[in-house]
Amino acid sequence: MKSALALMALGAAALPVAALAQTSVTIAETAPVVTLNVTESVEAAPDVATVGTGVQTRAQTAQAAMQDNAAKTEKLIAALAKAGIAKKDIQTSGINLSAQYDYSNRDGQPEGPRFIGYEASNQLTVKLRDIKTVGASLDAMVAAGATNINGPSFSIDDPAPMLMQARGTALKSAQRQADFYAQAAGYRSARLVSISESNSGGQPPMPMMATARFKADAAPTTPVEPGQVSASVTLTVQYALER
Repeated sequence: MKSALALMALGAAALPVAALAQTSVTIAETAPVVTLNVTESVEAAPDVATVGTGVQTRAQTAQAAMQDNAAKTEKLIAALAKAGIAKKDIQTSGINLSAQYDYSNRDGQPEGPRFIGYEASNQLTVKLRDIKTVGASLDAMVAAGATNINGPSFSIDDPAPMLMQARGTALKSAQRQADFYAQAAGYRSARLVSISESNSGGQPPMPMMATARFKADAAPTTPVEPGQVSASVTLTVQYALER
């Protein structure tokens, strides 16, 4: 036993020092540190509109409601494809089937809910990449059998360039503010210590979703104004003030 213990001790002594211990060194910042939160936004015309649409049908049986809904939804999808909308830009967002009851009390009718049939719905989310044709596309959806429209919601398909511009502007603004604080406090310069970022890209500042029902035989095209969308970057930056 003594020999085994001696060998173990000898083996441990022979190992490199780095294998026995890890060293962590943290250097604390001794200079005053200024923390700034800077937000910059860039606006541009949107190039994508997202619309919710779909079909609702009613029938006396669940199977009839679903079959009727499926036929009308297929017609709507075919119309979207015919309008040049790519398959990847059409996505099913919800399918629902529920029993419908009439809860109103009428003279001569027994009290309590009265079953009136089943309602089926199939909702689609459609991405429109030609902003100029959004209004005409909404009318085409209704003409093809859509019973509801939600949107449109406008955005930028690729907000990266806008975010890059906002990021650069925000960093320059932060540096100017840090330099001001350094000079005002009697220091020579402000040295960047850390940066963290949060952003939102290519979306309306306050998205508004509208629900509307349109008449398929309406002559005027549904008016749509895309306005502007913004991409914003918020930087949290720290600067050490140096003499």
